[in-house]
Amino acid sequence: MYLSVTLKRSHIKPTTLDKQTFIYSHVSEPHRVRTKKILQQHPDIRELIGKNPYTIFAIIGLVVFQTALAGLVSGQSWWLVFGAAYLLGAFANHALFVMIHECAHQLLFKGKIANRLAGMFANLPQIFPNSISFERYHIKHHSFQGVHELDGDLPNHWEARLINNYFIGKVMWLLLYPFFQLSRLGRLKEIKAFDKWTVANFIIQVVFTAAMWYFFGFKAIAFMVLSFFFSVGLHPLGARWIQEHYVVKENQETYSYYGNMNKLAFNVGYHNEHHDFPSIPWNKLPQIRSKAPIFYDSLYYHTSWVKLFFRFLFDQEISLFSRIIRNNRGKVPLTDKSKADIEMTQMNAHPETQLAPVPVPVLQ
Repeated sequence: MYLSVTLKRSHIKPTTLDKQTFIYSHVSEPHRVRTKKILQQHPDIRELIGKNPYTIFAIIGLVVFQTALAGLVSGQSWWLVFGAAYLLGAFANHALFVMIHECAHQLLFKGKIANRLAGMFANLPQIFPNSISFERYHIKHHSFQGVHELDGDLPNHWEARLINNYFIGKVMWLLLYPFFQLSRLGRLKEIKAFDKWTVANFIIQVVFTAAMWYFFGFKAIAFMVLSFFFSVGLHPLGARWIQEHYVVKENQETYSYYGNMNKLAFNVGYHNEHHDFPSIPWNKLPQIRSKAPIFYDSLYYHTSWVKLFFRFLFDQEISLFSRIIRNNRGKVPLTDKSKADIEMTQMNAHPETQLAPVPVPVLQ
């Protein structure tokens, strides 16, 4: 515990960077190596791998809540619509993003189709069809973290140059974040963008939006759209996108958040844990850290999205170039499903393929 407090108060700054370049790494993404080491030292973590079908009840509750709230504010003033979207809707919408994320990793049900249908249901109050596309691009983010032509989480070069490290630029970037995210798809040419699932996702969203308009009117739609933009942008929740991979400590490219908002965000802040073990559902992520503290308490982590939100806006040491990129794909095939933790568990079940021992890291 003393170590973790020391890390939180260290105020470590990233290395001063050329603001026109990303940080380049010659090695492949770091999490497969970490997963291997952690499983060797803490094999009981394998027991956490599995599904959580009860997550569907959280999805149902959130969809009902957001839809009902949209109906309630539809007859109110625009001030109330904006206020409700910022103070309530953004949190529900953000939680729905986490639910879509769980479905993308197939962490609810055994069947892929059931998970996709659950993800599309969670997508309904967000208006914009993104559940299927998110699955497609997010899994590549795990498998090829930092590979610019495959990782849609990385900014475009022009995007980073445009926004750079300036306050006004960062404000506009957060405010319009969904549009910047959409602009990145053009460079991800190796990933198939459309199929019958994306078409189905689009049609379902059109039908739902039309129904909301018919029964509740334009303000209900506006509430949902505002909630969507606030949940990923100019809002303390928007700091999550900074928290996950923006470099604030030299040579560390993934960061967790251990704060109270995890209770409302289904533990999505446990990001190092999730990248190390993408096959463990949201409710068990804190157990990874508690079972293997030497691997997580030694890493820099965030404790406040609010604090990080303002730090990102005002600290010129953090820019859109504060990201690590690489060309090394680590011999991972393009079809990889980001289930390295399951693959290593299966390898361990066969003595002929067991992993060689790896020394336990010693904290300084």
